[in-house]
Amino acid sequence: MQMSFFKSSVLAVATACLALAAMPAAAQSYPDKPIRLVVTFAPGGSSDALARAVGKSMSEGLKTTIVVENRPGAGGVIGMDVVKNAAPDGYTILFATNGTHGIGPALYPNRKTDPVKDLAPIGMLHTLTNVLLVHPSVPANNVAELIAYAKANPGKLNFASAGNGSASHLFGELFKSSADIDIVHVPYKGGSAAMPDLLSGQVSMMLETIPNALAQVRGGKLRALGVTSAKRSSAAPDIPTIAESGLPGFDASSWTGLSAPLGTPPAIIDRLNAETQRILRDPDYLASLKPMGTDATASTPKGFEEHMKKDIARWSEVVRRANIKVE
Repeated sequence: MQMSFFKSSVLAVATACLALAAMPAAAQSYPDKPIRLVVTFAPGGSSDALARAVGKSMSEGLKTTIVVENRPGAGGVIGMDVVKNAAPDGYTILFATNGTHGIGPALYPNRKTDPVKDLAPIGMLHTLTNVLLVHPSVPANNVAELIAYAKANPGKLNFASAGNGSASHLFGELFKSSADIDIVHVPYKGGSAAMPDLLSGQVSMMLETIPNALAQVRGGKLRALGVTSAKRSSAAPDIPTIAESGLPGFDASSWTGLSAPLGTPPAIIDRLNAETQRILRDPDYLASLKPMGTDATASTPKGFEEHMKKDIARWSEVVRRANIKVE
């Protein structure tokens, strides 16, 4: 019996050692073929451009090709499902955005694909801030003055957005509720469609992305009162945050990250996460982000998951309070 126990113990130890040895070997051999990076937007847009910049930089560290595959439609669900149903081997990953992983779940709580439960987080990649723009006719030179004017004139001001349920809509609703003011939402079919009416003064204000806003601000056609992020943007460091210029604690940023199919081995998740950390030191990659008004960031997989959960909870509350309904 003692000999049998000894043999069993030796076998158990040997099996454990082999398993431990196999894990780093698998991590070291990954990747040995191209990786597919699924983007839930059509080619040519800002998200597509960011994904391609990430793919180019990460491919250099991973020493393999990263192929961007555009799978737009259904509010990002089509692309999410492609990754959800892919083999969990690290060769199909998702370019996640706050639209698919933050606002989407808040607007469509009953949709089949849940970014937290059905996908594995790899890490964050970018933060993108918006700018609170007002037409020069609005008598406010900072956020505090804007809030004071709105309180004194309830319902007189309105804000444009890129559409019902868009990030600019929800950012505007968050600003409205945080400041406790009465301003009217005017949805458009995209930010570019709203801009002419803002420039002409038909709408009072809008929360627009930095690249689309700066040219009009620098030209004196619009006034920038603050950026929506907690920290000033590197793309426009001269513009204060909304939080520091009249509404303490305000923070609303768009963001991107990477997700993988559920069940992807931790060693592969860690390898990919290490690349998201490494590209923060790639000067060419960082330079490519500046024209897009985007700041590079990174996180642990757990940190990304916590960020998603916090974002979903916040936007779910905004949707509930504003009674936002989308088709």
